[in-house]
Amino acid sequence: MKCCLVKWIIASTAPQGPDDISESELEMATVRHQPEGLDQLQTQTKFTRKELQSLYRGFKNECPSGLVDEETFKMIYSQFFPQGDATTYAHFLFNAFDTDRSGSIRFEDFVIGLSVLLRGSVNEKLRWAFNLYDINKDGYITKEEMLAIMTSIYDMMGRYTTPSVKDDAPFEHVEKFFQKMDKNRDGVVTFDEFIETCQKDDNIMSSMQLFENVI
Repeated sequence: MKCCLVKWIIASTAPQGPDDISESELEMATVRHQPEGLDQLQTQTKFTRKELQSLYRGFKNECPSGLVDEETFKMIYSQFFPQGDATTYAHFLFNAFDTDRSGSIRFEDFVIGLSVLLRGSVNEKLRWAFNLYDINKDGYITKEEMLAIMTSIYDMMGRYTTPSVKDDAPFEHVEKFFQKMDKNRDGVVTFDEFIETCQKDDNIMSSMQLFENVI
């Protein structure tokens, strides 16, 4: 598992003796949010019990309250992308994980999202990506929404990357995407249009790797 969020969690894992975390520890009375049992999370994700234990241990060390807020996400991404400005991308990514719009992310939301991104099928990953691009969650992606996400990724990757990225690269990227995706030319991309285009176009699928590499 190699992604910023997993590296952050694993780096936070305190060495402990036995690998097993007891159910009683998993339901600590001191935290503001008590996560679901590991058995249930194992059925909801593609992580093994041992992986979930490791993720939970790191999560608990970093977030004793049992919840991650947006500032924590911004801190994580600024650490991994010091050459750029990760603030906006971290905001969009946080909103994609914060499925119930509560302003904080529970351990369950965190590992279920990670499971899709790291172990999910192509369809599951594309559904998650669509949700990220659909900023206002109305079921459509507008050109403005896609441009906002793309620009935030380029900003985070830094203006001094090699090879250098042109300032209008995000705009060109989005124009190309929309040309292919917006089949009926109504100015928005539906989920079906998004899935169909991505699955049929190798160039778009490889472009999506840029997105996968910055999770």
